[in-house]
Amino acid sequence: MDLSIIIVSWNVKDKLRANLQALLESQIKCQTEIFVVDNNSQDGSAAMVAAEFPSVKLIANTDNRGFAKANNQALKLASGRYLLLLNPDMLVGSDALEKMLAWAEENQQATVSGYKLTNPNGQIIPQIRRFPHFCDQLFIVLKLPHLLPALLNRYLEKNFNYEQAAAVDSVRGACFLINRQSWTKISGADKPYLDERYFIWFEEVDLCRQVKTSGGEIWYSPAATLVDYVGASFNQVDRPKKQAYFAESMLKYFLKWQPRWQARILRAAWFLVGVKLPTLNKLND
Repeated sequence: MDLSIIIVSWNVKDKLRANLQALLESQIKCQTEIFVVDNNSQDGSAAMVAAEFPSVKLIANTDNRGFAKANNQALKLASGRYLLLLNPDMLVGSDALEKMLAWAEENQQATVSGYKLTNPNGQIIPQIRRFPHFCDQLFIVLKLPHLLPALLNRYLEKNFNYEQAAAVDSVRGACFLINRQSWTKISGADKPYLDERYFIWFEEVDLCRQVKTSGGEIWYSPAATLVDYVGASFNQVDRPKKQAYFAESMLKYFLKWQPRWQARILRAAWFLVGVKLPTLNKLND
C-alpha cells in the first residue's frame, strides 16, 4: 500500500461526507486506503460512513478517545508507506494527494511533511510554529499578546514564506504526512506514533519534536493545497472545557520536554487566570 489516510472524526457528519467524497474522487494512481475513526459521534457519522462509503475502513469507538489515541488505533492497522493524518473538516483538491506524494517521494529527508492550507476563500492559514518555549507559552496563558501581538512573532513564525518549501519545527496536525520508513528508522517499528497522554492539542508538536530529537526532519511544502475549515469538531466544545484541554496538554508537553520548574510556573499562571488543573504528578501519569 502506498498511502494510508486516517481521519479521526467527532460530530461533523456533513464535513466528513464532503471530505470522503473529495478523497475518493481525487486523481491518484497509487494504492490507497482510508480509515475513519469515529469518536462516538452523536450525529450519525459512523452510520453514514458505513452506508455511503463501504470501501472506507471504519473504526466506531463507543467513547471519545481524543486525537492521539484514536489516530494510533488506525496507525496500528495501516499498511501504507506514507501515513496521512487528515482532519475531518478538510477538503482535498483533485490533484492534491498526487502532488503531496510526488513531493514526499522526491524529498526523503522529510520524516514528516505538511502542505499549504487555505480557508474556503483561498486565504493561506498560517500553520508553522516553532517548538513551544516557556516565555511564549506564559505570554499566551496571561493573554499578553492581546495587548502586544509582537510577543508571539518568533513562536508564530510571522515572517514565514508559505510559497517556499523549508525545514521547520512543526506543521499543523490537520494535514500531517509521515514517511513510515523514515519514522521506523529513527524511532523503531513498535513505538506508537502519537503520545496518548495528550487528549487534544500538542500531540502533533510532540511528535515533531520526537522526530527532530531523533535526527529526522519536518518540512513544509506548498506543492499541494488543501482547504481547511478549521476546528469544525472542536468548536462544539464550550470555552472553559477547551481551555482546560489546552492547559493540560501544555503542561504535559513541558513536563516531558522541559525542566519541571517551567511546568510549575505555567500551572500557577493557569490558576491565576482561573483554570484549575490536576497536580503535576497526576498530569505526568
